[in-house]
Amino acid sequence: MSLDNQVRQLLGEIEQLMQEQALWRSCAPELSAFESSEPFCIDSMSPEEWLQWVFIPRMRALVEGGHPLPTRIAMAPYFEEAFSQRAENHQSLIDALHRIDQLLNKETS
Repeated sequence: MSLDNQVRQLLGEIEQLMQEQALWRSCAPELSAFESSEPFCIDSMSPEEWLQWVFIPRMRALVEGGHPLPTRIAMAPYFEEAFSQRAENHQSLIDALHRIDQLLNKETS
């Protein structure tokens, strides 16, 4: 399976897990939340908002547009920390984020 297809599949899995874990929202954050210059929009979005409204759409746009994918990525540690108080509820999502980190980082080895 191509890298693009593997990424596409993992993004679908992440979306599904977020829906199953009641992290998926029907309304986007305020436009001003997207103007953050902080990593993960930490000052303006919750971790799950960033994942849903920034990461997933950007990654899908890269894949669909045939653009190069990031080759140095480390999202899972942030989400492990962000979900530390409720990690048992979101372990499968954290595992999927580890897989996407590993997949993209593997391509540079």
